[in-house]
Amino acid sequence: MSESLKYQIALSLIKGIGPKLARNLVAYVGSEEDVFKQNINTLSKIPGIGPVVAQSIKSSDVLERAEEEIEFITKHEIQATFYNSTKYPSRLSYCDDAPLLIYTKGEYNLDSTKVLGIVGTRQATEDGKLNCESLVSDLAIRYPDLVIISGLAYGIDVCAHRAALKNNLSTYGVLAHGLDRIYPNLNRNTAKQMLEQGGLITEFVSQTNPDKPNFVKRNRIVAGLVDALVVVESGIKGGAVITARIANTYNRDVLAFPGSSKEELSKGCNYLIKRNIAALIENAEDLEYALGWESTNKVEGIQKRMFTEFKTKEEERLYKLLFEHKELTANELCLKSQLPVSKVSATMLSLEFAGLIKCLPGNAFRIL
Repeated sequence: MSESLKYQIALSLIKGIGPKLARNLVAYVGSEEDVFKQNINTLSKIPGIGPVVAQSIKSSDVLERAEEEIEFITKHEIQATFYNSTKYPSRLSYCDDAPLLIYTKGEYNLDSTKVLGIVGTRQATEDGKLNCESLVSDLAIRYPDLVIISGLAYGIDVCAHRAALKNNLSTYGVLAHGLDRIYPNLNRNTAKQMLEQGGLITEFVSQTNPDKPNFVKRNRIVAGLVDALVVVESGIKGGAVITARIANTYNRDVLAFPGSSKEELSKGCNYLIKRNIAALIENAEDLEYALGWESTNKVEGIQKRMFTEFKTKEEERLYKLLFEHKELTANELCLKSQLPVSKVSATMLSLEFAGLIKCLPGNAFRIL
């Protein structure tokens, strides 16, 4: 670890100095190290600082705390990236209130060609989870390099992460606490899997609790890291609506699944759509249209899956039909494939066991 990292971490810990002011301060004095070498009088005269904050800079023990944090991140193989580093996520760097420093564990693929945020309520319904899973699985076929970002919370967030893992997409969880813990603990196993296929991100040092104000700060990172944000389900005052509003101020595309006006968990999405904050989507095709994404990888993705995962020609034929029609019943599959009922039933069971399709009510099927 470089000596400058100590001053970078320390700067991020000074009370009364947010990301914007800290950047201005570094620009004014020359470097993060110089911030701590100025006398109180000089600091007091810097625009936005004043005597109170200047005194806080000189009297705080943030340098000592920074050294402790360096020991922690070194021991646990955590990467710390300062805002002026070439490794700092490019999308996030354009947000004027972006964190001074982010801590990441796992892979580092935050500048992928396409990055999608998916957020929603902690009390997700089965329909909400199905919408989330279907969206991710359909996009995975079209865009194998797509990265999914969310907040590793209960409900829609963890559903998005798990769907990404299942479909071999990279996925990152943005945390509202330090990397010395996982909250909620129930998602610990998912978080461990994500380290092999993505990672965890936070702006908070270790020993930081998941306090309520930290979640709003976390939400702005989710919004800043993505090209577009999808809200699957949310109440009118849900955190997902807050994230959507932030994304909108960052000029990110926002999309939302509509729902019944009588359902509390649809009111947030409906509100965003009615206020023209979010575009209405119901599937991956709607998202592609709204974002102007072209499915250049669609054929390549499905062919790759065919050659590596299908065991028989019947599996390949039936999977192709589901891909083309999105959802079909067993009878419709028989008619379109010209295969007998017994062969279709056995093949669909095989595909389901392989984790390639899902059986729906009414003896219908769709791809995962």
